Amino acid sequence: MSDAVEIGKEADHHPYKRPRDAATLMLVDRSGPIPKVLVGKRHDKVVFMPGKFVFPGGSVDTTDNKIPVAAPLPPELEANLMKGSPKTPPSRARSLAVAAIREACEETGLCLGRKVDGATKKLPGVWEAFSDAGLLPDPSGLFLIARAITPPGRIKRFDTRFFTADASSIAHRVEGVVHADAELVELVWVELGSAHLADAHAMTKNVLNQLQQRLATGPLRHDAPLPFFHWYSGKMQLDMLPSDS
Repeated sequence: MSDAVEIGKEADHHPYKRPRDAATLMLVDRSGPIPKVLVGKRHDKVVFMPGKFVFPGGSVDTTDNKIPVAAPLPPELEANLMKGSPKTPPSRARSLAVAAIREACEETGLCLGRKVDGATKKLPGVWEAFSDAGLLPDPSGLFLIARAITPPGRIKRFDTRFFTADASSIAHRVEGVVHADAELVELVWVELGSAHLADAHAMTKNVLNQLQQRLATGPLRHDAPLPFFHWYSGKMQLDMLPSDS
């Protein structure tokens, strides 16, 4: 099934750029009657979506496939990450899941990991927070909610996979990451449908709608159809890629 969807008005006169692989993590707290999601307010001076409430995320790094993990990707998650076009090889699927965890820790200070037996090897960069806490990143609790490719003509283009994970997956917090001069200046847990999300980017709203629909059905599963937002014939289309069940 394919439908045109709202993407919002943005500058569309920039030279063509190939989309960069990116990952976003939507942390969900389902402890109350209405699920809450964690959003961060972007700094007013950043180029991409200044001042907007967004989910933590960013481009895949070349080292993401080399970082050891506490558990492998579930096969169903790997299969979902390989759906859509351009095709995604298994090694890239792992990188995308790990990138979502890295970006969340880097931008919010919240780290999804698991204790490991024995001494943990010192990890580089943002991953040092994991090894210092005796953790390895754990992508096994991630679920893929949507894939979206930015239309051509935008100042930046991304091929983004939107993951979600339960707030209980947060194993460690790094203090002082969010502040007035950081990329994210504020973190807020907001109920789905909150006014904080009213001014969100149109694609953020589209993916939030997909997340809300998934959460309404009960526990998250890997065998749900995958929403794929992509540019076709001058319009952003929504294709529901079928499950493998």
